[in-house]
Amino acid sequence: MKGLITKSTGSWYQVLEYETGRFFEARIRGKFKLIKTRLTNPLAVGDLVEFSLEQDEVAWITKIEPRKNYLIRKSVNLSKEAHIIASNIDIACFIFTLKHPETSFGFLDRFLACCEAYNIKPLILFNKMDVLSGEEKEITAEIETIYQEIGYDTLEISSYSNLNLELLKDIIKDKVSVFFGHSGSGKSTLVNAMQPDLNLKTSEISSTHLKGKHTTTFAQMHFWTFGGSVIDTPGVREFAMIDVQKEEIQHYFPEIFVAGRKCKYHNCMHINEPKCVVLEKIEQGEIQESRYITYLKIMEEAEENSAK
Repeated sequence: MKGLITKSTGSWYQVLEYETGRFFEARIRGKFKLIKTRLTNPLAVGDLVEFSLEQDEVAWITKIEPRKNYLIRKSVNLSKEAHIIASNIDIACFIFTLKHPETSFGFLDRFLACCEAYNIKPLILFNKMDVLSGEEKEITAEIETIYQEIGYDTLEISSYSNLNLELLKDIIKDKVSVFFGHSGSGKSTLVNAMQPDLNLKTSEISSTHLKGKHTTTFAQMHFWTFGGSVIDTPGVREFAMIDVQKEEIQHYFPEIFVAGRKCKYHNCMHINEPKCVVLEKIEQGEIQESRYITYLKIMEEAEENSAK
């Protein structure tokens, strides 16, 4: 029997069987070693699997189909381990909020680099536009322009005023989507606004730290009535890249890669080499320094991982 993993709690899975549309509680039989790293979860929501049924109607997963892509987060307590957030994604939406809470550019840029590395189409959603002043809307427009010029799609939205929600539905219709953002950025509120009967848990922003509280504790796929699905995930504090070489990382920052082709040395890493066009463009303000800082951090991590 073949099916789709639609829920993962860590100890068991929910599988949707294709032919009948039935859901089964599932366990793993055998070991799955799919990626050359230590993973805290062998299977993820979005995985296509084969399974067999026992007499008690419990499904035993026996095989996983190759993934077309996946996103990974660093394990919270285990620095050398990673956790697959979701797999076989058609579009990954990043929810950016200028305030309540303020989104860090490092988090956004790491997300975009991971999308580039694992061949996932990203979309940056500028949320909570209804609470911004005129000046703050101008700042948001400037940030949008920066990312649009790099080549990323963006959309201004509001769950409360329904700004562009119908347009967003058109974009993600009939696709497997996943939403990311800082806790409190409005991920669950947005999903509920698009389909109220899902009734995902939401939480208030902490007035002390202006940060949200994590409300999702396990990953689950929900199906849109207008077509397609969304994978609701636990809060992600930091995305991870695994099995990537230090030399590859510039490929995941399009503006750095394009500028780097004009560097004097073909193997320039854009750190301190002479005649580096990337460093020149950063000085001239043509490449955002915040993105370059994220590039350097990911380079350091790749070097550390290769030394282990």
